[in-house]
Amino acid sequence: MLTKDSITRGVREAYLASCQKLGASFNAPTQKQTQIGLFIFGVALLAIGLSSGAIAQDGHYARYNDVRLADAVNQILTYLEGTFGALIMVASGLGAILSAAFGQYRAALGCLIVAVGAFILRSILGTFFNDENIMA
Repeated sequence: MLTKDSITRGVREAYLASCQKLGASFNAPTQKQTQIGLFIFGVALLAIGLSSGAIAQDGHYARYNDVRLADAVNQILTYLEGTFGALIMVASGLGAILSAAFGQYRAALGCLIVAVGAFILRSILGTFFNDENIMA
C-alpha cells in the first residue's frame, strides 16, 4: 500500500536521479547528447530566423536599393574588361600552355576557363543575373 512517506521518497529519488543525469549531461556530455543539443539549437535558430519572413504584414517596410552594389559590380567589370582583364587573360593563357606542356591537363583546362571567363564575364552576368542597373 502506498503511504505518504513512500510517495515522498519515490518523488525524491526520481528528482535526484533526474538532476544527476541532467548535471552529468552538462558536465560531460556524450557525443549523442552533443549532436541532439546542436540539432535543437539549429532548428531553433532557423525557426526564429524564418519567423519574421513568414508573418504577413509584420510592419517592416524596406525598399531594396542596389545602387551601391551595381556601382561596385560595374567598377569590377570595368577593371576586368580593361588592362587588368587582359593581364589575367595573358597570365592564365600562359599558365594553360605551360600546364598542358607538363601534362597537367586539369590545370590547363582551369586556366583556359579563367582566360575565357575574364573576356566574357559581363555577358555571363547579363545572362544569369539581373543587370539593368549595371552600365555597359
